[in-house]
Amino acid sequence: MHYMLPRKRAGEGEVVEEESENNNSNIKDVTVSPPIKKHRISTTDAADLTADNKIVTTGDNSSNYSNTCVDEPSVMASRDVNHNDIDEDLHSRQLAAYGRETMRRLFASNILISGMQGLGAEIAKNLILAGVKSVTLHDEGVVEMWDLSSSFVFSENDVGKNRALASLQKLQELNNAVVISTITTTLTKQKLSDFQAVVFTDISLEKSLEYNDYCHNHQPPISFIKTEVRGLFGTVFCDFGPKFTVFDVDGEEPHTGIIASISNDNPALVSCVDDERLEFEDGDLVVFSEIQGMKELNDGKPRKIKSVRPYSFTLEEDTTNFGTYVKGGIVTQVKQPRLLNFKPLRAALKDPGDFLLSDFSKFDRPPLLHIAFQALDRFICEIGRFPVARSEEDAQKFISIAGNINECLGEGGVEDINPKLLTHFAFGARAVLNPMAAMFGGIVGQEVVKACSGKFHPLFQISVFGSKLQKNLEDAKVFIVGSGALGCEFLKNVALMGVSCGSQGKLTITDDDVIEKSNLSRQFLFRDWNIGQAKSTVAASAAVSINPQLKIEALQNRVGPETEFVFNDDFWENLTVVINALDNVDARLYVDQRCLYFQKPLLELGTLGAKCNTQMVIPHLTENYGASRDPPEKQAPMCTVHSFPHNIDHCLTWARSEFEGLLEKTPAEVNAYLSNPPEYATAMRNAADAQAKDNLERILQCLEQEKCETFQDCVTWARLRFEDYFVNRVKQLTFTFPEDATTSTGAPFWSAPKRFPRPLQFSTTDPSHLQFIMAASILRAETFRIPVPDWVKNTKMLAKAVEKVIVPDFQPKEGVKIETIETDERATSLSTGSVDDAAVINELLFKLERCRNNLPSGFRMKPIQI
Repeated sequence: MHYMLPRKRAGEGEVVEEESENNNSNIKDVTVSPPIKKHRISTTDAADLTADNKIVTTGDNSSNYSNTCVDEPSVMASRDVNHNDIDEDLHSRQLAAYGRETMRRLFASNILISGMQGLGAEIAKNLILAGVKSVTLHDEGVVEMWDLSSSFVFSENDVGKNRALASLQKLQELNNAVVISTITTTLTKQKLSDFQAVVFTDISLEKSLEYNDYCHNHQPPISFIKTEVRGLFGTVFCDFGPKFTVFDVDGEEPHTGIIASISNDNPALVSCVDDERLEFEDGDLVVFSEIQGMKELNDGKPRKIKSVRPYSFTLEEDTTNFGTYVKGGIVTQVKQPRLLNFKPLRAALKDPGDFLLSDFSKFDRPPLLHIAFQALDRFICEIGRFPVARSEEDAQKFISIAGNINECLGEGGVEDINPKLLTHFAFGARAVLNPMAAMFGGIVGQEVVKACSGKFHPLFQISVFGSKLQKNLEDAKVFIVGSGALGCEFLKNVALMGVSCGSQGKLTITDDDVIEKSNLSRQFLFRDWNIGQAKSTVAASAAVSINPQLKIEALQNRVGPETEFVFNDDFWENLTVVINALDNVDARLYVDQRCLYFQKPLLELGTLGAKCNTQMVIPHLTENYGASRDPPEKQAPMCTVHSFPHNIDHCLTWARSEFEGLLEKTPAEVNAYLSNPPEYATAMRNAADAQAKDNLERILQCLEQEKCETFQDCVTWARLRFEDYFVNRVKQLTFTFPEDATTSTGAPFWSAPKRFPRPLQFSTTDPSHLQFIMAASILRAETFRIPVPDWVKNTKMLAKAVEKVIVPDFQPKEGVKIETIETDERATSLSTGSVDDAAVINELLFKLERCRNNLPSGFRMKPIQI
């Protein structure tokens, strides 16, 4: 199945069709039939609806919209939603990337998407998954056969239906919390005032100018985006108004530094510890805190810095009369909003300014493509159709129009209009290729998020990208490794391109994971009713619904040395290409080595928040994935992580270490022991080392001292963990090293970068304290396979359960040795002298055997992976 001939422009009155023979004489104009009229059943009196009203809805609560005024668009929504509430299970990844405030702005945004061919469908999909308040789909055209290769929402049964209406149901399935409506009649300028952002994918330049002028001058301005994909070329134009505020330019956390000294000077020189390089820039604003001595700087006032060096900077402040710096201090970047003045489209066409480069090897390409898209619009206006594929006559006409536009630009034009490139542009201008639609759908979707939230710097203002092959694609044998967010996109793209749809073709996809609720906001092939099912089988089924001719096999095997009996030599030898959609480096390296050995092309990709990487590995031509490695990340000493953390990375490293130890490694060791106690005991006796002793101690502690049988036991465990982590360990540390402690050289022990800690006082009224108890108790219950009660997420009931826990008073221990940079002692370990590990191991095994006899038959724990 391979259709790729886009036709009608949304918002205009005619559609051009082409007869089966591909020549100019068979091109004719066909008037579009009136939009399909469908009415929902509601409490609204039918007499109140005029003939212009076209209202469609599904779901059980149609009456929720019974008071809609007569010129509202058709609406589809399955339930009422409080958009102030964030479904953290569904949007957990977005919350981590965007933050809660950005998500709230996003949830209050109403978006219009005009033009529901492949590009419009991709943009709508991304915004619906992101969770905006509402999305309105506008299109006056009908689905045609060539639309099926560019849009995943259409099937052959949709041919002849209005594009917006045909898209409605499948898009609504992506997120029932988003109100999705349609407009199938001519769009008026005044209607745009209902939206915070509008996106146009298929309208004429004349209409674009009219709409953009209205949006730019509207108060408040309406964010306007115009985008197109034509063959292998695409363009995006953004206008978010004359005074658009970007609240967070890069989405990164404010950078910090630990102060080592501050001079009494004008300007003052601030030096920081050489533990980590400073990430500040000249002109940044910073605030100071925790400084001893020069307390005047602790007033929280933002101050400008300059002359930034790796470990120092100059403060534009006269500190001559300030107190003398003694010690301590943190300097923190203050992120400043940035005000952008967007040009309207009318001005940008004449003076586009700097283009956003997507290919740094072709600096001259964007200005030429800027002219090419204007030439395409003029060609369609003059001829009434797109250039015919491979038509030299149409290509020459197109080049002539582009030359005239270039001459009119005068000094703003290009020196060489490059007829060869423009010929290729004309040849493919009719095609909407799904991979291009998917890429630009992702870009534009992100731009809408920026427009609605002020998070991240938007495009400013224009970005341009520039029968035998199809048979090879149809017969390709493709292996997609992973069916998460990337895997779903790859599957959709290859299905719409007709890959592996021929008699010799086959696509194999594998993933050993199952679908969780948090996947639904990113992995668009999955629905609510798929939770708990295998990702690969559900994704394969969804891909077949997009293209029934796809030959696909879904497996649930992890790709690695342990599954080489599945993915054997014959399997790898027969492949045409491998596509990685993995989320860890080790698996990527393994697949890379197999592709290298069998000389197979590999498409390697990955994402991290709003960042991404791609690498095309072609045998004998390009470098393979494993040929170069990123420099190893600087690892903080374990003593720093466990006892003297001084930045957020140390805290995260510590938290991950504790999580893995308590919830993954220890349960796994328990299961290893219970699966075959005699064999495990023999292995421990043979090892007879500190690691074996540590494993046995953790197993015994888990099954005896900290064994949980009820959920209240899990709450008790979580509360005592809180006391251990944030109270007792801190008290022991400050008992061993008081605030006035000194090193062996007489220097203050608590000097930068060390920060003197203070214990927390647990309180059931502190939300962060209760959140820790809630999360820890639920995770503990999961490992012991204890049902989690509904009341755990009720803060009042959880507080009552916590108050039942008896917390022993802390008693500091004498003689505790805590590892520091200067020592090699084991972190936080008591000095017990020389002990025979073998004797201790035998004693632990004896206690474990006695403990095992008290466990229920078949007891096993559930390890939890991050």
